[in-house]
This record gives sequence, structure tokens and C-alpha cells, in this order.
Amino acid sequence: MGLWPFMDKFNNDSSYNNSENLNEQADIIHYLYIKQYVLKTRGIVMASSSSGACAWWLVRHAAGMLKKRDLSVLNFIYRILIVHAATDLLWASPRTGRKSLQDELAAIIYESCGDDLSTASLTQEILIYLAMFIRTEPKLFKEMLRMRVGLIIQVMASEMSCISTGEDASDHLLNLSPYELKMMLHHILSGKEFVITTVMNEYDDEYKFSVVSKQSRQETSAFASKLSRKGPLNQKMPSVTVQSPPSAAGKPEIEDEMEDRQGQWLRRRRLDGALNRVPVGFYTQVWKVLEKCHGLSIGSHFLPHSLTREMTSGEFKFALQVERVLNMIPQPEYRQLMVEALMVTTLLVEGDCRINLSGQVLNVDKIVQQANSIFIKEQNISSEVVNHSTGSAGICLHLYDTAPSGRYGTMSYLARALAVFMNIGDHQNLECNIS
Repeated sequence: MGLWPFMDKFNNDSSYNNSENLNEQADIIHYLYIKQYVLKTRGIVMASSSSGACAWWLVRHAAGMLKKRDLSVLNFIYRILIVHAATDLLWASPRTGRKSLQDELAAIIYESCGDDLSTASLTQEILIYLAMFIRTEPKLFKEMLRMRVGLIIQVMASEMSCISTGEDASDHLLNLSPYELKMMLHHILSGKEFVITTVMNEYDDEYKFSVVSKQSRQETSAFASKLSRKGPLNQKMPSVTVQSPPSAAGKPEIEDEMEDRQGQWLRRRRLDGALNRVPVGFYTQVWKVLEKCHGLSIGSHFLPHSLTREMTSGEFKFALQVERVLNMIPQPEYRQLMVEALMVTTLLVEGDCRINLSGQVLNVDKIVQQANSIFIKEQNISSEVVNHSTGSAGICLHLYDTAPSGRYGTMSYLARALAVFMNIGDHQNLECNIS
């Protein structure tokens, strides 16, 4: 009985019933939801959908409070599994019955999102878009075994951080229209360059965000540069001059072009890492390295040589084993450096028959850390700058933002680090060119 007078206060409050301010209504509804009262959320959803404001954040949040679920999501999941059988959903129950499967999928989504109800709705949206793309453009998912939706959302939010910071970036992501959200996801999957622009909403004089394809090199470079200055978790990356090849020295146009590219490789590695993307034939090459050594240490996990006796180089189960270990790395840009380090190892082992790995355990983390030390020393980066530009896993943000190929590329530093690790002489002159 004590609850109803409190609810009647809101039901009969003329300022609430007559208010056209969705933000005010949302605050009241969210408070009632926390207190577990009966909600008017359905009306909020209808109002926000039909209003010219198109408050998509409120639509998603209201749907999350109501535990809404799109019944077609299960069909889309089936489509992903059929077309891309390697997709991992962490959901393989032998239960039968369509309704029970829908309930289980919804429970997994809401449990993984916790109290973030808006993200639960966003997750369902992204699953639907992924299924659409995998049906119409399956080539976008080449060399991808698992799709981590949570990490994709995290990277999408980081893309929004160029125009906002902290929680505002996530709020702006949630307020993207379904079309803009779908466009951003497609650009990320396809690898196409894109920028996020602000446009004035003619209905409420508020700025809205739009995802557009790359119009010019300068525009994309400026957008990537904004992201690079913040680094992971909006960390600011100090400016530093990275050494360039001798042929580029003294040429203003080349120096300007290199400066314009600041932030683009850091951004590219974050996107590829979030998508679990690897080079073609990557897992087969890792198998060949593992066949010649005692094992591979990646993070706190170990891949033993015995896997090559149990599985063939092209076996899907082996690829899943390697990919599972890489997925334990939470930072997408660090994951990509680990992939690059493994690629350098495979190239070196295949190209030099004198290298004997028998009985050795290759610690990929140590190779990446050694490459980072060589990079900092060679580029003469001061300790003060290093302290302010340390990114994920203790790696310098400027190394993350370095192109893979060339004399001063990340692959070159990784090759030299591997040479130090294996006590190979003349590692100072190693160069790794990627075609």
C-alpha cells in the first residue's frame, strides 16, 4: 500500500503527463525502474520514436528496461552460424525448443551487459547487422573465426571519442540512428576509411552525428589524429618526431604526408584487433613454427608442440586453439602486435633454415616488449615522453602508430627483437618489407 500513493504522484502529476521533454520523462521512468515500480516505458518508446527528435538513446534504453528482444535475432544467429560456421557464441546448449533458445540467448545478452540496459539493445542490433552483412558480403568476414560483439562496441565508442570524451562517447554512440550505426559497422568491417561529422538537427537545434566515407586524405588524417592524441581510454599521446628513412629526409612534401598519417595505424590496429582479423594463411604458418619448437607462450597461455601431432596444419580445430589464446588479450591493438610478431617469427623460420628452435619456448610477449625497447632507444624518445605515451600492455603509443613495413616499421623492430631473443648476429640491419 505504501507504494501506490508514490506512484499516483507521478501518474497524476500534470507536469509529468503534459511534459514533452523526453529527458525529464526518462529520468523519472529510470528512477521508477530502479525502484521496481510499474513503468510507462512503452509510452516513452512510442513518443521518442514518433517525435522529430529521434532520441535513439532513449528508444534503446527503454527497450532494455522492458527486457525487449527481437525475436528475429535467433534467426540471424542461425544465419551467422550457417554461413560462418566458426562463429563462437559461447552458447551451445543441447536444449531443444525455439522458445527456450530465445530465452537463453536473451539471458546471455542481458547477463553479459549487466546493468547497462542500453548496450543490451545495442548488442541485438549489431547481431542483426552482422547477419545481414554475412549474407550479402561474406568476404568481409574472411580470416575471422570469432566475433566479439562487446569489443566491437568498445571500438565503435572509441571512434566517437574524437568528438567527445568519457561517457559522452558511449552516449553519442547510443544516439546514432540505426542507419548510421549500420554504416559505421560496415565501414569497420570493410576497412574503408570514414569520418564522423556533426550536423545540426533542424527539429531541436541539437547536433547529431553522421558517419560518412572518406572524402580526402586530409579529412581522414585529421580524424585519425584526434583519436591518436587520446590513445587508449582517452589517454593523450604526446607529439614526437619518428625517424624516417633517409630517402624521405629533406623532402617537405613527404614529411608533411607522414605527419598527416599520425594516428591512422593505431586506429587500424584497434579496428583489426577488435574484429579478430589475421593475415591469410596465418594459422597454417603458426602451425609450422610450433612444429619446430617446444611451444609458444602468448600472454599467460601456452601452446604446446604436441598440438601439431594431434592436428594438421589446415585443421579448423588448430586455428580455434590459436585464436582462443589470442582472444585472451583484452587490448585489440596489443593483440595485433602479437599477430605481427607471430608473422615475423614464421617468416624468419621459413626463410632461414639455419635457425634451430628445437626445445625452445618462444615467448611472444617478450619479443614485443623487446621490440618496444629497441624502438624507444632508436627513436631517442625521452623518458618523460615515454611515461606520458605508454599505451596498452606498456607499449609506446608511437610504436602502435607505426606502419608495419619498411626500415622503421614495426615488423622490422619485431624481427630485430626476435634476433636478440634467439641470439642471431647482425640484427641491427634487419629490414622487413611487407608486400
